[in-house]
Amino acid sequence: MRDGVLVALETSGPVASVAVGRDGMVAARRFLSDRGRHAGGLFPALAAILAETGIDRRQLGGVVVGAGPGSFTGVRVGAAAAKGLVHALGVPLYPVSSLAGAAVAEQAIPAGAWPGTGVGPDPPPRATAGDRVVAFDARGDRLFTGTYRLGDGPLQTLSPPAFRRLSELLEDPGLTGIPLCGDGALRHAAVLEGAGRTVLPPPAGHPSADGLLQVVFRSPDREPIRDSGEWVPDYLRATGAERGLGG
Repeated sequence: MRDGVLVALETSGPVASVAVGRDGMVAARRFLSDRGRHAGGLFPALAAILAETGIDRRQLGGVVVGAGPGSFTGVRVGAAAAKGLVHALGVPLYPVSSLAGAAVAEQAIPAGAWPGTGVGPDPPPRATAGDRVVAFDARGDRLFTGTYRLGDGPLQTLSPPAFRRLSELLEDPGLTGIPLCGDGALRHAAVLEGAGRTVLPPPAGHPSADGLLQVVFRSPDREPIRDSGEWVPDYLRATGAERGLGG
């Protein structure tokens, strides 16, 4: 979907975000760095960016939401907010994997916009293409991962979202030489770099509303969920026994 006005909500990671896109471009965004205020901050942030862009809620043509995986509570908050919006506005829902949205973060988020980065006189070069392993922290040595190929067209999924151990990731020969990114990769950076892997700095691999919109804008044939009321996020949770091992 390239045309029209879309709003995106992403709450799966430590930094939540809201963005509004119009005609294939992100028009405005807000980041919410205080994890404890994600639920209460989403709608005020949405109201602020709509006011900033002069867009009325009645102009919205759809809602894009981070479908997980990630923080169980965070993903649930975003899903509930998105469902509430589509019900109130009578518009379609476009769930997008939070890992996929994070894969395009380097391309989607303007230099210096990610919280804590700032804009220097010579910002670091930004990747425009290549493969990425996105790794979200799932506590202990556990990770939510997905492998993607970035280019100028639609994002390509090389390996779908999965729950795995750090050791499994290191032993996977198909991932050798592919840079890793995301809060899971940063948490285990010493181990990964010690094994000869490259770990990219933020915002690479971090979920964002900008990234979600870019995934949708690059996929003009993407269809919304048929029944948004029945839709549930992709938590990718481990079994109860596996959760008991790592806390």
